[in-house]
Amino acid sequence: MVRYRRPGPECWDAVVTAACEETRHSWDAARALAQAGPAVSAHADRIARALDERRGRGDELACALAGLGDLRALPALRRLARDGHFPTHRMHVRVLAALPAAELLPAMRAVLRQDPPKYHASTSVLELLAQWGPASAPALPEVLPYLDGPYAYDALRVLGRTGPAAAGAADRLAGFATGRAPQARRHHPRLAAWAHWRATGDPALALAVCGAAVGSGSASHGLPFLADLGPLAAAHADTVRALVESPGAWTRVAAAHAYWRITGDPEPAVPVLLAEVDPEWTGLPALPRREAVRHLGEIGAPAAAAAPLLRRILAAEERLSHPYDSVRILADEAYVRTLTEALARIGASADGGPAAAPMPAPAPSPGLRRGVLVRWLGPRGARTR
Repeated sequence: MVRYRRPGPECWDAVVTAACEETRHSWDAARALAQAGPAVSAHADRIARALDERRGRGDELACALAGLGDLRALPALRRLARDGHFPTHRMHVRVLAALPAAELLPAMRAVLRQDPPKYHASTSVLELLAQWGPASAPALPEVLPYLDGPYAYDALRVLGRTGPAAAGAADRLAGFATGRAPQARRHHPRLAAWAHWRATGDPALALAVCGAAVGSGSASHGLPFLADLGPLAAAHADTVRALVESPGAWTRVAAAHAYWRITGDPEPAVPVLLAEVDPEWTGLPALPRREAVRHLGEIGAPAAAAAPLLRRILAAEERLSHPYDSVRILADEAYVRTLTEALARIGASADGGPAAAPMPAPAPSPGLRRGVLVRWLGPRGARTR
């Protein structure tokens, strides 16, 4: 199951039996089952019954049902959250994001109100809220206090993903973006500036902070946010274009993507991204292989030269070998989805389908005040980190 990409249904039958009947292989089987997704849809009733009886490992069984979109996972997840056993691995949490936010938010808000916060529980819940995006808005009162502690980065991400509902936090976001908030650290400003844009609809602060980062030698930390800004970041296009030749793979990939997003010109981007696609990649996260595939898919038809290589990788029999067994199936399935979606977009665009387009900027909040950028950034040349 863990090694091969296309196991037969009889293999999953054995895994379900081992996980639900408390055999000596239950622990390993439950870890695989938590990652199975639609492959075990025929066994949903059996998994739900085992979960109700609290046999085996409840968090893995709940994840298995969540991966099917089965709402019978909800009572167990609420119970796990209350008892402090909520799934903590980020990849497992992303499976849970497919469930309705409204059904789980009360339990998640209770976890965030724990005093003192529990590290794994808090980071897991903040990751889940970020995945839910605007649907997480009711939890903002519980998220905002996390800006004052070691979880500030995760909280900033939630605020940005929530969007206009977080506009009330604009001043706090600006404090982190300019480095003036007492809790601000060197990795906060770009994310906070981006979150400020997503919350208020005003790109000025994000353009100033992320543009300064790209021009100051910390390029890879600002490029993804400039890419999200798209044509709004046109003033930085030349700087971004130069970084396509960077010696660092992450910077090259981020710059290629950002340049395409900003200008709509795929010509400099496609060769750089294609060079980072490796059929021998093992899943090592230190290399931007999956990101390169995703960006090629976003570009669409102009990236048609990548299609044969992407098909070859997709046809491989074995899964990515690097991730731990507890997340290897999830990591490989995520890569398979990225490959499949990239090929579909390249093919659809080549066949005359709709071309990929940058995400539109959010509309400004009604109460946006004139002149706030000067107040937040301070005098000309003020430090933005």
